[in-house]
Amino acid sequence: MDTMTDIDELTERIRKYTMACVTQSRYEHSVRTAQTCVKLCELSGVDPKMGFLAGICHDMCKCMDADVLKNLAKKDGQPFADIEERKPGLLHGRAAAVMIQSEFGITDPDLIEAVANHTFGKPGMCDLAKILFVADKIEPGRDHITKEYLKKMYKLPLDKMVYTVVKENVDYVEKKGNKVSDQTYELLRDLEESGAL
Repeated sequence: MDTMTDIDELTERIRKYTMACVTQSRYEHSVRTAQTCVKLCELSGVDPKMGFLAGICHDMCKCMDADVLKNLAKKDGQPFADIEERKPGLLHGRAAAVMIQSEFGITDPDLIEAVANHTFGKPGMCDLAKILFVADKIEPGRDHITKEYLKKMYKLPLDKMVYTVVKENVDYVEKKGNKVSDQTYELLRDLEESGAL
């Protein structure tokens, strides 16, 4: 099925699936992420329906156990990073990208890329992937996100928004003494080199 054939019907099917498969709080996070994606799409000239769909399905595999996640994610043909081997829960985006293709017939490359890369990001992401990456981190249910913060973010160009979120995320993870994904460092370097600061 082509993603755009009936996006409303497809979104509703995926919404129901997600609601049934994740915790209530994770589902509510997914809805807020989807709504934030819509706002960012409107600001960036991207189809808001695609943004909502990306947001509603990005964490659909979040509550799966490690073996199921690994088996699903490996179907994308990419090797696992060390950080993914150590913490298989980080594969939930890649697993969801496989699932939206195999179970829901999604073929849109931007949507697949967005869902697969929303955890770590990667250099050269399409606009929809950038939007989902940002929306996941700044949706208003997150403790540190205020109305003032969102107002400031919404005024930034998309790449500057991504840079701000990546930099804050890297600083936060490093401060806690946790490992940052190599892919996230690559994204940060790419944004710095492209002048997104």
